[in-house]
Amino acid sequence: MIHDRSYKPFSQVSGGRAAVLFLLFLIGIYSLYSSGIAGLAVVAMLPVMILGCYLVFKHEMLLFYVLMVMNYFLHYLARCNYLPIPMSLPNEMLQLMLIFTALVTFKEIKSQYMFNVMSLALGIWCAFCTLEIFNDQFGIGINVGSWFTGIRLMAFQLVYPCIVMTIYINTPKRLEKFMLVLALLSIYGALWAVKQKELGFNDAEKVFLIRAARTHFVNGVIRYFSIFSDAANYGIHMASIAIVFILAAITSPLRRKRILYGIVGILCVWGMFLSGTRTAIFCLLAGLGVYIFLSKSVKIAVPFTIVFVLFFVFMAFTKIGNGNPTIRRMRSAFNKDDASLGVREYNKATLKKYMVDAPWGIGIGLEAQDIPSYCTLRIVSQIPPDSEYVYIWVRTGKVGITVFVITTLMMFLGACWNVLFRINNKSLRGLGAGFTCAFVSLHLGGYANQILMQFPNVIIFYGGLALVYIMPYIDNEYTEWEQKELEKQAERKRLKLEKKRASRV
Repeated sequence: MIHDRSYKPFSQVSGGRAAVLFLLFLIGIYSLYSSGIAGLAVVAMLPVMILGCYLVFKHEMLLFYVLMVMNYFLHYLARCNYLPIPMSLPNEMLQLMLIFTALVTFKEIKSQYMFNVMSLALGIWCAFCTLEIFNDQFGIGINVGSWFTGIRLMAFQLVYPCIVMTIYINTPKRLEKFMLVLALLSIYGALWAVKQKELGFNDAEKVFLIRAARTHFVNGVIRYFSIFSDAANYGIHMASIAIVFILAAITSPLRRKRILYGIVGILCVWGMFLSGTRTAIFCLLAGLGVYIFLSKSVKIAVPFTIVFVLFFVFMAFTKIGNGNPTIRRMRSAFNKDDASLGVREYNKATLKKYMVDAPWGIGIGLEAQDIPSYCTLRIVSQIPPDSEYVYIWVRTGKVGITVFVITTLMMFLGACWNVLFRINNKSLRGLGAGFTCAFVSLHLGGYANQILMQFPNVIIFYGGLALVYIMPYIDNEYTEWEQKELEKQAERKRLKLEKKRASRV
């Protein structure tokens, strides 16, 4: 009798699976005991990570787009109680999984893609945040757990998307697919706010509005927030992403792209107004203002300047449209005597008085509950920062905020150099300018609101800036791809004309 050596009894197979599951159960119990619910969540995610790795090996771009979509919906899932783990965990795990998969499969990564001014700047910022572990401002010892949580959210999450973008979005076709997915997500984000306005809020959103009534019901005006964390994050994101698509639309020679990107840009501007976020107007104006410098074209710079000035005059010096509560709310951004702006300035003045004694900050990751009540500086952790820049200043001091500003300027100026002097293709340069200007828009928003590192901003705008550093290397390839697309466009136009002529006969 011949035995099939490849055959294994079902009991052996199922027994092996049971052993693995039992081992995971024991590890989970130990993690729950040693690290709490976060540790258990990490272990619970291991099977998902294994499945994800398998899918990436089979379809390498699948997990990347899962990451993009998930970033857009994390706040919505958390609001609806569909996310039983901290929001940062699935995002971080997916990015690490993508990086790990690229290393395991020996995916070719060109050094010039990876090592540039942006990676240098992020390296400096991460190195500074690493040194912050020795910051014992309160004399209570080094809190490694809080520091590690803080550095993940303040530094590492800026690095991961840049690496992922560099690895996975480095060809013209992938860049175009990325833009298509981004366009669809942006349309969804804009239309969900329209849905909230026209059809009302769902139960989870109503609960959120009850908690956030002070900031989302202002002078009888509802500030819509779509699927984002809040109206400020939504409005500034919409303003920034509108810049990307508006600039991509006016510089692309492909008709279909011009139409799609133009529609997305208009919808995003509409979404920005629905948010009632006054800072978003300055973000939009600042981003478009930077493009006047980056365009290198009088034909583009002149009309942009005229529109820029007219819009500013309309908002700052007229009362046209004041009958609309949303326009009236946005126009108050130009009022220096606005009460909420006064509160923010008062908070900053109070913090400045205390932060003199903490040039290195109170420490990354430390919150009020981590600081003894007898410490005078505990109060700075309790004052609302109202701004991402203020939050970083409080945690890392004047030294830290100086490093952050310098490294941010390095990234921005390096991107400007690429757009001005290293990218030759007009439409690719327009797209690079779009992400560069959007980066300015986002940081201006981060100076006024605590939105800079909120989902989905980091992967879109830091990752988008990383693409600007790749563009000079795919310039020629992009021109060839675009030429083929233009030939297809011309052929479609020719066939359409022939069909039209034939119908007249």
